[in-house]
Amino acid sequence: MTGERRPLADRPLTEPHPSRLPPEHPDRARVLAAHAAALAAGEAGYLDPASGLFVLSADFLARRGTCCGRGCRHCPYVDDTPSG
Repeated sequence: MTGERRPLADRPLTEPHPSRLPPEHPDRARVLAAHAAALAAGEAGYLDPASGLFVLSADFLARRGTCCGRGCRHCPYVDDTPSG
């Protein structure tokens, strides 16, 4: 999948694919709030509330234009197809 040009998944950039951030994730609300703040500020990402690691935003990943295949939490390309 590295560098593969694909269309964006059919979901808002604010909503990560459930395989990347499941609805039952204990920090889901905090993660989504941090992601929404990064999107609103036009920032490339945010610090994960639990781990402190930098996480790229869906907007940043979409502007990059390709999927890197590294399992990004907010990957805007992953969908329900086997290659997503």
